[in-house]
Amino acid sequence: MTICRQKRRLLQLGLALPLLKTPLVMARADELTELTPSCGEDDLPTQPQTAGPFYTPESPLKWDFTADDPDGESLNLSGFVMNQDCQPLSDAVVELWHADHQGRYDNRGFRLRGHQITDEKGRYRFRTILPGLYPGRTRHFHVRVTSQFGPKLTTQLYFPGESVNKRDYFYQSSLELTFHPENTEFAQFDFVLPKV
Repeated sequence: MTICRQKRRLLQLGLALPLLKTPLVMARADELTELTPSCGEDDLPTQPQTAGPFYTPESPLKWDFTADDPDGESLNLSGFVMNQDCQPLSDAVVELWHADHQGRYDNRGFRLRGHQITDEKGRYRFRTILPGLYPGRTRHFHVRVTSQFGPKLTTQLYFPGESVNKRDYFYQSSLELTFHPENTEFAQFDFVLPKV
């Protein structure tokens, strides 16, 4: 069993060990487990999806979006960018954009839009808000990941348990966020980029 498979199995069992020394944690270090990657050698690349009509290039380097929508419900999104061999991809650009808590996009500026650059272990982190619903779509984030080691990935991330998921044409269960079982303010998604 590979190290990544072991980490994934431990995480599924709720027994994740601090295998990575990282300041990125799912919540307070004294309460919850550290973030660990969930990929294996047989994992398929993350499924691409459309950017939608609301993508804006050249977003600012920003990890905290909460001031953009102070009335929104806070949410921490973090994870890893890796290749199919579970190798971390450092210096990858992870762009995030989404609707505000009322389901509206800012198409003139950069509210609830920004990007981060992964560290040497492929980690990224955003503090944002729970996006609102708007007609025809379920709740979702838009993400674009760009790495020097592979093609650009544009996709969307979904929220488990949303009643609208099954009616949304774009929804895919493989793109659901994983929430910490003890603190639903913390979600994780690991991006696996295809081999080149």
